[in-house]
Parts: sequence; C-alpha cells; structure tokens
Amino acid sequence: MKTPVAFIIFNQPDLTEKVFEAIRQAQPLRLLVIADGPRQDKIGEAQKCAATRAIIDRVDWDCEVITNYSETNLGCKIRLSSGIDWVFEQVEEAIILEDDCLPDPTFFTFCEELLERYRQDTRIMCISGNNHQFGHQRTSDSYYFSRYNHIWGWATWRRAWQHYDVDMNLWNTIHNGEWLQDILDNNAEIKIWQKSFQDVFDGKVDTWDYQWTFACWIQSGLTILPNVNLISNIGFGIGATHTIDPNSKLANIPINSIALPLQHPQFIVRNSAADSYTHKNIFDFNLLIRLKNAIARYGIYRGNTYPRSIW
Repeated sequence: MKTPVAFIIFNQPDLTEKVFEAIRQAQPLRLLVIADGPRQDKIGEAQKCAATRAIIDRVDWDCEVITNYSETNLGCKIRLSSGIDWVFEQVEEAIILEDDCLPDPTFFTFCEELLERYRQDTRIMCISGNNHQFGHQRTSDSYYFSRYNHIWGWATWRRAWQHYDVDMNLWNTIHNGEWLQDILDNNAEIKIWQKSFQDVFDGKVDTWDYQWTFACWIQSGLTILPNVNLISNIGFGIGATHTIDPNSKLANIPINSIALPLQHPQFIVRNSAADSYTHKNIFDFNLLIRLKNAIARYGIYRGNTYPRSIW
C-alpha cells in the first residue's frame, strides 16, 4: 500500500498488537507512529508504554518507520494534535488509526482509493471508516457524504488539516455571529455543539477532536462515510481514557468488508437522513447530560473529559 499510515499509540500493548497486525497485513510503505509519554502518577504505566512501543519494532515488511515519541505526558489534546501536525509535515495525505480502532482489511483500500479520487476536491475534508447507522442502508453506493467526521479510523490530506486549530481561535467569531445556526439544522443540535465547542475553547475538555469537527464545519466540509462499518472500537472499558462504558452501543461494533470495486455516488450531496439519525442516536443533548450525570454518580467523570463514546 502506497498511502502512509499514521498509528497513534500509548499504554495498551494488547490492543496495539491487534491493530498493528491489521496494519502489518496492509503493509504500508511508510508508517508514522505517534506516542505519548507515561504519566508519573500512574504506577506501571512507563512499563506499559515501553511494551507498546516495542511492538513497532516488529515491522518485518519493506517499510520506512518514522517515530514521534514524547518522553513526558502531554495529554490527549496536545499529544494527538501535535502528532497529527507532525504527520502532515512529513506527508501530503495519510490514513490515521488509534491503538483501539481495529480495521477491516478493506478499510485501507477504501481510504487509499478515495484519497486519490478526492485529492483536489476541497469540498471533502475527511474519509472515515465508521458507519453508525446500525443496519440502516442509506444508499446503494459504497459510501455517502455526511457532516460528521467520525475519527475511529480515518484519512485526510494536508490541504484539509491546514485548517485545523487546536485552540479554536475562530470560535468567538462563529459564536457571536450566530453562524452555527447556519451550519446546523435545529436548536437541539445547536445546543449540543455550542456547549461542546465552548467547553473545548474554555479548556474544560482535554481533547483534540471537537476542534477537527469545528475546522471541517467552518470550511463547509463533508466527510465520506462507508455504507458498511469498517472499524470496531475495541477499547471500551476500565482503563480507557474516554471510552469507559463497555455497554455503549458504539463498543465493539462488528466490522464488514466493503465490496470492491467501489461504487461511487453520481453527485456530492450530504445525506441529511443519515445525519439526522446520527444526531438523534449519538449526539442527543439530553442523552449526553444523562450520561454525564450517571458517570459522575459512579465517580468516573472527573470534569475534564467527556466520554468519547459520543464519537
């Protein structure tokens, strides 16, 4: 596979080994690895980080391996944003996987073909391997277009990532000008995303991915989503940073192979029915509040992260 793969790892050698094996089967010519450093207050984490990094030494195919390892812990927001910045300093486009996102083998073919097909089309900001429609078939084509840039296995170009700003410096302009109302369909969605973006802007949330959504939206960008699910998040449960609920409907979603050759849509229009379903079933504001409160009652929520199960 000619497309570079960026692999984000941390302290989960068991999960990392599974995703690494999937990458090994794809045999990319370039592998860029991002790793955060261990937290000093977590006993045994240094050993887990070292064991995770050692897996990368098992590359046994013709591959240029480039690493970006932090010896200190930067946290989710800074480590992932700076790591992906580094990736696009090295390459023009990349497929990006985290250590708990297990891909179907056809995920790589899907991304590689669409990275080439839409390379110059600035309407497209992201390609994702996620399908969260739970059996609802939205089109007879291989994929459709969405406003939601799911990031459990995804790909993009330098030309799109250049719009990313981890500090969201344009948020006040967007918020004060009420431009979010022009982007979203209804008041329920606006409430969700106003609060989410404001919390990120205020530094209440240690994450990087809301900023990517923000960057895509203010460019009127679309994301390509497959008509079958190509990625399973296998990292839900105790020990995860965000995906802490093993009973989440998004945990361990089965993966499928996408039929090849790909069937391309005849036109580029957002699938509003699919997006409406995603909003109601994943991003509903009242559901998020209930989930946050329930987690708080069990002492898991710490006030500085949201459960990443919303993604």
